[in-house]
Amino acid sequence: MRIEYHRTLLADRVRNTAFHAALRHAIVPGNTTVADIGAGTGFLGFLAAKLGAKRVDLYEAAEIAGVARKLLRHNRLADVRIAVVHSTDVASPERVDLVVCETLGNYPFEENIIATLNDARERFLKPGGVIIPHRVEQFVAPVVGERYWRDLALWDEVGHGLDFEPAKVMSLNNIYVRWFEAGDLLEGGTTAKAWDQVVFDRRNKTTRTGEASWRMSRPATIYGLALWWSAELVPGIDLATGPLAARTHWEQLYLPALSPIALESGQTLAARLRSTTSYERGTNVTWTLTVSDASGRETLRQALDLEKGYLP
Repeated sequence: MRIEYHRTLLADRVRNTAFHAALRHAIVPGNTTVADIGAGTGFLGFLAAKLGAKRVDLYEAAEIAGVARKLLRHNRLADVRIAVVHSTDVASPERVDLVVCETLGNYPFEENIIATLNDARERFLKPGGVIIPHRVEQFVAPVVGERYWRDLALWDEVGHGLDFEPAKVMSLNNIYVRWFEAGDLLEGGTTAKAWDQVVFDRRNKTTRTGEASWRMSRPATIYGLALWWSAELVPGIDLATGPLAARTHWEQLYLPALSPIALESGQTLAARLRSTTSYERGTNVTWTLTVSDASGRETLRQALDLEKGYLP
């Protein structure tokens, strides 16, 4: 992983300010011990040290751990009880009062934060300790901006008497990082629904499932779904990645429809989502879009699967 990725993280002032406020809220100067898991350059652990943490342990398995050590010396924090551990697979880590972990992606769980914090609760955290973030909630909204789907349907315009439909279907069974404006979403994004929530004060499943539905008050054409997340770091301090929130280095995700879905007033659009994440196999997401009439009868179904978008 190149240093550029970490520069992007540290350039995100919204992110940095939120985590600084959360750490300041949770740390009792001179008393609180902290573990920063997946520490990267050590930024969050360094903040904890400057906020008066009694001890800070930085756990980072990647080569960026070497940069964290250099930054520790460069910022003259070596006199604080702070250590960089070039691994997260430690047999008997010293337990702490506070675990902070920012391994969140555009899809929040793609960097295995659920498995990481399941392990942290069991091995790193003292009973009654605090985890930052406390909670992550996922949101979904129908996309009405045609250009997102049209960009992926350019296979239809190759011409020369050739039909690229199988390749187009593969494109549509993929997930794309995009930034949406309010006008790109149904009702300006105000009808976004929460479809999943993870609270890190308990053991959580790495398979996530959920659904949401929207009854049409007027005709609309839907071109897929937009996903984003919001994290409660500590009570009263949130960090959100939605299109109506302050912009961060994270963006939203676009999950295309197989074909545009024209809806009439009174019809209901439903979305069912499922994700599985593991260190061994990465992340897979499936999404199913259905339309029902006023009587509840299903009239259309589109099922998509990220694995169908991979090259064989």
